[in-house]
Formats: sequence, structure tokens, C-alpha cells
Amino acid sequence: MAKILLIDDEKSIRRTLREILEYEKYQVDEAADGIEGIASMEKEKYDIVLCDIKMPKMDGIEVLEKLMQTSSDTPVVMISGHGNIETAVEAVKKGAFDFIAKPLDLNRLLVTIRNAMDKSTLVTETKVLKKKISKTFDMIGDSKAINQIKEMIERVAPTDARVLITGGNGCGKELVARWLHEKSNRAAAPLIEVNCAAIPSELIESELFGHEKGAFTSAINQRKGKFEQAEGGTIFLDEIGDMSLSAQAKVLRALQENKITRVGGDKEIKVNVRVIAATNKDLQKEIEQGNFREDLYHRLSVILIHVPALNERKEDIPMLADHFLKLICDDYGMPLKSFTKEAIKELQKINWTGNIREFRNVVERLIILCDKVITDKDVLTYARPLKG
Repeated sequence: MAKILLIDDEKSIRRTLREILEYEKYQVDEAADGIEGIASMEKEKYDIVLCDIKMPKMDGIEVLEKLMQTSSDTPVVMISGHGNIETAVEAVKKGAFDFIAKPLDLNRLLVTIRNAMDKSTLVTETKVLKKKISKTFDMIGDSKAINQIKEMIERVAPTDARVLITGGNGCGKELVARWLHEKSNRAAAPLIEVNCAAIPSELIESELFGHEKGAFTSAINQRKGKFEQAEGGTIFLDEIGDMSLSAQAKVLRALQENKITRVGGDKEIKVNVRVIAATNKDLQKEIEQGNFREDLYHRLSVILIHVPALNERKEDIPMLADHFLKLICDDYGMPLKSFTKEAIKELQKINWTGNIREFRNVVERLIILCDKVITDKDVLTYARPLKG
């Protein structure tokens, strides 16, 4: 049941509104002035606040300003019998969800409350999702290698320096890229990811730079590419070692001039993006074999970050196991399970060729197939695919 705080110095209005709102199945608390209302907000969590403007001791605008400092996520609907355009504009500028003049149109009031409830629900859902995402992308570990990466991210993220991330499949290169973006001055703008290995070579240029209508047979509309979509933010070129040489040449030009040209077009478009690239290949060898442009390598590798394989940091396995246990049990709505010390030791003996990705899958398998306490015997039984 949604909880509403009603702040108004007129007892008759409070009584009338309470009766209407309780009939609509809302729970209502009252406050006779602004000071009493703020005291109520400090004790209770409300879904919506209805606040009169003209009140003794503290007027509604002062109450609104105070609530925006302490409870900015709570929608505040201002009510006034002395309403005018200036007052309404001032209230909305200071953070009010809406402004309603007396005498109240009850239908409009109820619609406003429903809309405010929808906003409140969306804010809560967004917070939950952000919390879930931040948990998913936590950088877990206390090994020397991981601490060095964390320190490097703190130093490099606030700059616009290009970063080349190297490491094997599944070791967490995308995670490093995400943290570089999240801790940068561009965090409010998009992070656009491009898996260069997953896009056919004949389509990569269109994917990166967009195309004009009619540029090729299936180009029925003009389309913005990833560079334009990342404007003001970051573009993450994953598995850049798999990019065709022709696309490499265009990426090099984009980095040199901060301009791109759509496929089938001749207009130059200025772009403002930070480029982070990643690869599981040895680009020096790729350069020697003629598969990768040396000039592009030097443009991309202003900062080099190498992400170690899980086998190189097995001391992080207890923390990783605990992290994935909590995350996966929470996702499945299961009671939290645990590993015995012996089970952790068995996990540390395994050769993790698939790195963190493989480790997470194994932890998920153990959670599904084992009892509340996961033992060393369970690890020996289920950590590797069953042989037929």
C-alpha cells in the first residue's frame, strides 16, 4: 500500500483529502505545518508528499527545498490556494513533481498521484538494476596483478588516453573497459561495444561508420555507425586483432582526424569519442605477419593494460567463489550456499583454460547440482564435464 504524507495547515482540507485518499486505498499521514512534515519525513519513508505552499512557521517552498536535499527521490506535489504561474514555475524548478491550485480538481489530483507513483516505482527499479549491474561488473580480487590493474584504471580513467587491453578469452578485458568508462569524465555518455570478431569483414565498416541510404543493396535507410552512437562517450573495440585491414585504415583515420565518413557518403562527420580496444592476439606477431597495421597499433596503445589469466592469480579464487555464490544464488532466488575450505583448494588445483568465464560457469553448475555446503568431493565430481 502506497504511503502519502499530507502537509497542510488547514485541518478541514487534511480531513477531506485523507478520506478521499484512504478510499482510494492509500495510507495517509498528516502534518499541520512544514516543520512537522519534515520531522515525519525523517522518521518514515513516504512514496509521495502533498504539500501546501502558504503555511505558518515554514512555507511549502522551504519544505520542498529541504526535502530535495534529504529525499530527492520522493515525488512532491505542491498545492496552493494562492497559485499563479510564477509560483508554479518556481516550485517545479526547485524539484516539485507537479503543482495543483485550490480548489482541488480531485480527478486531476488522483491522476497526478498515480503518475508520481509510476515515477517513484521507476526510480526504485532503476536503482535496483544499477545495483545489480554494478555487482555483475565488480572487479574481484586482491592479488598483486589485479591491484595493479585497479591502480592503473584510477590513474588512466579520468584522461582521454587511448587504452589497449590484452589478455586471453574470458579473463575480464571487457570488465576493465567498462571500469575505465565508468570512472571517466565521459561516464554519463554512452559506452558502445563492438565485437570486431563477430561482424563479417564486409559489414564492419558500415557497423563502425554507418552508411547512407542506397550505399549497398540492403541499405534502405541512412544509418548511424557505432562511432556516432558513442558521441561524447567511449567506443570499445573488442577483439580488434580480427578487424580487416581496410577497416583498420578507416579507424586509423578516425583516430588521427576525429572525423568519419559513412559508407556511400562523402560528408565528413566530426566525432568526439574515447577509444578503448582489446585483443586476445599478440599484435606484434600480427604486425610481422602483415595482418595488423603498425601505425594503428601505436595509435591505440597509448596505455597498455594486460589482464592476467586466472591461472596466474589463483589466490583470488576464494574471493571470486564467494562473489559468484552470492550473485548466482541471488539471481536464482536460492538460499545462500557455501564452499568448504577443501572445495576451494580443489578449485585452485584446476587448470582454468577458460579463465573467469569458465570459473563462473563451474560455480553456477555446483550451485545447481550440490547441497547447501559444496564440498571437495562435489568439485571433483562436477567441476569438469561428465564423460559419457
